[in-house]
Amino acid sequence: MKRVMVTGGSGFVGRHCVPILQELGYEVHIISSKGLPVTAPSLPGGAVTHRVDLMDPIAVSSVMRTIQPSHLLHLAWITEPRRYNSAAENVDWLAASLHLLRSFHQQGGQRVVMSGSCAEYDWNYGWCREQVTPLQPATLYGQCKHALQLTLAAYARQMGLSWGWGRLFFLYGPYGHPSRIPGIVIEALLKNEPARCSHGRQIRDFLHITDAASALVALLASDVQGAVNIASGEPVTIREIVLRIADHFDRRDFIEFGAIPTSPDDPPLLVADVRRLQSELAWQPAYTLASGLDATIEWCKGGSRES
Repeated sequence: MKRVMVTGGSGFVGRHCVPILQELGYEVHIISSKGLPVTAPSLPGGAVTHRVDLMDPIAVSSVMRTIQPSHLLHLAWITEPRRYNSAAENVDWLAASLHLLRSFHQQGGQRVVMSGSCAEYDWNYGWCREQVTPLQPATLYGQCKHALQLTLAAYARQMGLSWGWGRLFFLYGPYGHPSRIPGIVIEALLKNEPARCSHGRQIRDFLHITDAASALVALLASDVQGAVNIASGEPVTIREIVLRIADHFDRRDFIEFGAIPTSPDDPPLLVADVRRLQSELAWQPAYTLASGLDATIEWCKGGSRES
């Protein structure tokens, strides 16, 4: 049986990967510094949880010796909104990730996939394609992610390790942070409060979290090497997303476009080329934007807010 270690298994992305991995027959070991919410419906029984601080190299080496995973899905990183882009902890996560990688290889690991970010790209280009669009991160977060990807590539080539890099774009869905689109709008309308937004003309690439998880697992289960964009490939304006949500509640009158200023470095266009994801992994999303937003709204109505 293939044995996979999942870091960040209790996080937004990780908790959706776990059941997919189990369905594929993996023995799943979740690494989390804070444990798991015991009632989370997306984390079925059968996965083994290890409470480990990834910043502690001795603890990481110890748990790696105990598990001896054949596969590693590394998702853990600092993700706190309005802070993660410039947080000094990004450097700590880079160092911790490199130790994790080396420990994995030393214990006989065969295939590793780590999560990257669209923040690695030069946003002046807008359209992002692996091995074509320049990688010129503008934030410490993006720079550390890119540094990890470069080191992972070089280390894997030197050691003969199979590797993949899932470059995530804009994700939404159950357990998404309520301060981000679309959560912030859904939360406001559920409370019958005005939804304060920017002008909404930014064009982005949104993917439902369940689809993102299935794409990451598909990458892990494959022998595809290198970076792969994890996104929908479908451009959509923030305004369109906001109005779709407003129409679901029949509350367009509660939407306040322009109430929040946009950052001067906020790009007008950021969309992924997903030809590699679709052709080499034979992957297709299960959700359209409309069905994904409807499912997210219904989940939010249920009131589940475990972190």
